Amino acid sequence: MAAGATVNPVTDVPAPEDVGVDEYGSSADSAYDSEIASYTTSLASSIEDYKFQMGRRYHAYKEGSYMFPNDEKEQDRLDITHKLTEVTWGSLYLAPIKDPKRVLDIGTGTGIWALEIGDRFPQCDVLGNDLSPTQPRWVPPNVHFEVDDVEAPWTYAQKFDLIHCRSMYSAIKDWPKLIEQAYEFTKPGGWVEFTDWDTKLQSPDNSVAPGSPLDIHNSNYRELAGKMGNDPNPGSKLEGWIRAQGFEDVRVKHSPIPLGTWAKDKHLKEIGSWMYLMTTEGLESFIAYVFTTQLGWAKEEVDVLCAKVRQQMKDPKVHGMLNMYNVVGRKPVDPKAKAEEA
Repeated sequence: MAAGATVNPVTDVPAPEDVGVDEYGSSADSAYDSEIASYTTSLASSIEDYKFQMGRRYHAYKEGSYMFPNDEKEQDRLDITHKLTEVTWGSLYLAPIKDPKRVLDIGTGTGIWALEIGDRFPQCDVLGNDLSPTQPRWVPPNVHFEVDDVEAPWTYAQKFDLIHCRSMYSAIKDWPKLIEQAYEFTKPGGWVEFTDWDTKLQSPDNSVAPGSPLDIHNSNYRELAGKMGNDPNPGSKLEGWIRAQGFEDVRVKHSPIPLGTWAKDKHLKEIGSWMYLMTTEGLESFIAYVFTTQLGWAKEEVDVLCAKVRQQMKDPKVHGMLNMYNVVGRKPVDPKAKAEEA
């Protein structure tokens, strides 16, 4: 709120001493349980009151703050992204954790990473949060999911040994603030791990022509995401943000991600195969919302562009790629001493 802004007091709320207590009669416990169940059912229904546009389903909680859908097709894409990331780095995680007790997965999506971490560390309490409640309902006892906005103030009662965040490009408006909150809620000596993208389509031999379907799809997506205030290219900036926040022992990895199997290197060829699958699965997901709401495109126009992109991606002479970054940092064992040094 701006300095000097006038706040109109709420006048229709009773004072604490005037708040009455409802009388539930002789069956107080059962009546109260019934009322709680009614309210929680209503709240859950509002969270799951999904919005539909162009045949795709979008989140209801904090509607419009996230530009990708949350339907089954998008969940498949997220699971493919999980595999792509694991193949790229050769591991489920790169932070040097040994026996974590509490782990937070920011923007958990389908929950697949949190579930695998929970399976690997059965004595660890794993929490995943997301705007959409699309995670499995039946999960191991040490894994929990909640609907939450990671850009709202965090209120966790306990800190974490590892905070993990992955593929939140075009989803975050204030990255330094997010990393500041991650620092606050990491235990001294604990770790954060961020994996993300620079989504600008590149080509080592300039074979993705300006004005081609791939270029139109990618350049407009990035421009429109930026206009929404959501950075589509956080990957290369992660190291700077994490160092600036005060994390130490910062470790950085970078990998080109070919769009297809055109790379000569065997590992990049495998990465490219997963990238091709993820991209073809997600072409509509990336642009449907922003192209229709900001450019005024019809569904048919989006479908035609995506069909042309798929056709271009099949051309072995077209060599497109993106870039993925992984940054790991440790919170100082004595953060106060570190702050005094600075």
